[in-house]
Amino acid sequence: MSTPPFEGRARVFGDDINTDTIITSRRKRESLDPQMLRQYLFEELDPSLAASFLPGDIIVAGKNFGCGSAMEVAVTAVVGAGIHAVVAQSFSRTYYRNAINNGLLPVICDTRSIREGDRIVVASEAGDEQLLTVHNVRTGKSIPAGAMPRIMLDILRAGGLVPYFREHSDFRV
Repeated sequence: MSTPPFEGRARVFGDDINTDTIITSRRKRESLDPQMLRQYLFEELDPSLAASFLPGDIIVAGKNFGCGSAMEVAVTAVVGAGIHAVVAQSFSRTYYRNAINNGLLPVICDTRSIREGDRIVVASEAGDEQLLTVHNVRTGKSIPAGAMPRIMLDILRAGGLVPYFREHSDFRV
């Protein structure tokens, strides 16, 4: 994974999307392979939804995305679908950390004006890679997003926490 910019089609969800809605916990017993898990993405909402995701799509949600259990597999399935960013009004603390640790960019901003299918661009502000914006191509408006701490950008740039430690320490796996 790299850091922004990312451009993709918005796939819009509401508030309180919990990890069992992202992928049901029974699926983690079958496999931890991202390519297998991707086929079960949001199956509890609609069994055909996973097949409609395209690499580069961006999940857009309301408040408290990723609430519920701390299942890391809820990030693994999203990454397996070729999604590089989730844009939400807020995240559960554990989903946010699991996203960073696994190379998925969590972006906090006001998502109320983003509609299903909108083309959006997640980018860093010119001159400050820590400040993110979300540009909605349909409306022509840019939405300021929360700043991303440098260490988190470095972890994302490395592709996640394990690759970061491989690159920056004597961590062995």
